[in-house]
Amino acid sequence: MPKTWFLTGASRGFGRAWTIAALERGDSVAATVRDTASLEDVVARFGDRVLPVQLDVDDRTAVFAAVERAHAHFGRLDVVVNNAGYGQFGMVEEVSEAEARAQFETNVFGALWVTQAALPFLREQGSGHVLQVSSIGGISAFPNIGIYNASKWALEGFSQALAAEVADFGVHVTLIEPGGFDTDWPGASAKHATPNPAYDEFRVKAAEQRTARVSTPGDPEASAAAVLQLVDMDTPPLRVFFGTAPLGIATKDYESRLQGWRDTQHIAELAQG
Repeated sequence: MPKTWFLTGASRGFGRAWTIAALERGDSVAATVRDTASLEDVVARFGDRVLPVQLDVDDRTAVFAAVERAHAHFGRLDVVVNNAGYGQFGMVEEVSEAEARAQFETNVFGALWVTQAALPFLREQGSGHVLQVSSIGGISAFPNIGIYNASKWALEGFSQALAAEVADFGVHVTLIEPGGFDTDWPGASAKHATPNPAYDEFRVKAAEQRTARVSTPGDPEASAAAVLQLVDMDTPPLRVFFGTAPLGIATKDYESRLQGWRDTQHIAELAQG
């Protein structure tokens, strides 16, 4: 049976690829973008099965109106994808208050508003699947993108709690955790803090580390097949990596954490009293 999607950030990258893939197989998509002109070719190709919606996810009132409009237009919502987001670059000391707050407004609160707006419809119909686009940076952390990491860790936290809260209503939640992909995430869509010269030497090292992590970026077009498989699963996972690199990064990171906790267990026990 064809599905109905509500997907944010549909103008490029993952969002555009997944929108087109869903439409190509016969699904319907309410696709949100900052500028609906970016979807004119998609509308021309797929007609009324795509509903372009102008939306800034930072605006909670607009988000609720957009979700309600999509539900009224298509009659139901099956898949809700929180894909809108961006990367804020800068060492933790360099990031301004405005930059930190803006990163959370979009990456955390934008996803929260969409999720809250959609849940009453999903609960009422007794089904639905919320896909939260996180990152390998949502379970690990890297120099020069610390505030981005913090936003994705926040998304991971509320989404894991959400999954337990809505399971009895027949609603599933999946955190998609991509590694490096060939999108404009580190390019045109990224934002950069004003550099502090004190970090110039380390900044070079951090850039080299990032290059090593994403030496073979994934193909966002290929990721569409993976997301379609996810939404068709009867029991989808809470978390899934996209790309080949994240598993190795996560394994090394989690093994280090567990060893650190084991090594300091005597301190934990001392604190217990």
